[in-house]
Amino acid sequence: MKNNYQEILEHVLDSEGGYSNDAGDAGGPTKYGITIHDVRMYIDKNATAATVRKLTLDQAKEIYRTKYWNKVSGDDLPPGVDYAVFDYGVNSGIVRAARKLQMFVGVEQDGKIGPKTIAATNLKDPVELVAQICDERLHFLQGLNIWRIFGKGWGRRVREVKALSTQMAKRAKLNPV
Repeated sequence: MKNNYQEILEHVLDSEGGYSNDAGDAGGPTKYGITIHDVRMYIDKNATAATVRKLTLDQAKEIYRTKYWNKVSGDDLPPGVDYAVFDYGVNSGIVRAARKLQMFVGVEQDGKIGPKTIAATNLKDPVELVAQICDERLHFLQGLNIWRIFGKGWGRRVREVKALSTQMAKRAKLNPV
């Protein structure tokens, strides 16, 4: 598979923005989409909002690779599907994203993307799979109590991820590696 990590990460970082500490966001202090909980797990177990503010872009990129991309086996997923699953995992948790992928490809929903999930994913049409993942993600988000607060931005993000993931999947079908 083509490694799309750098291209995809740039889109995620654009979506996430810089520092925020929105009272309505359960993630708490966040920079580049990396929450204080992640900073405490990967950088400083005693991190404060000030620590999050000082998070460097390189640190954020490493957390994204370790906590999200590697955990969803991004390098092994088809182009387009990699972005749809990765971005879903960033926003709603990697286990949820993995289970939804597994549901759509018909394997055990254990929340861990391993060889069986990858093999089953490669048998599916990636364009169709992207649509299923993004449509389910939007449905999930619309069911959250805080949709009324964050829904406009979330909806836009899912539509953008779906559009770009679909382009990536179609491009890969036209130009197989």
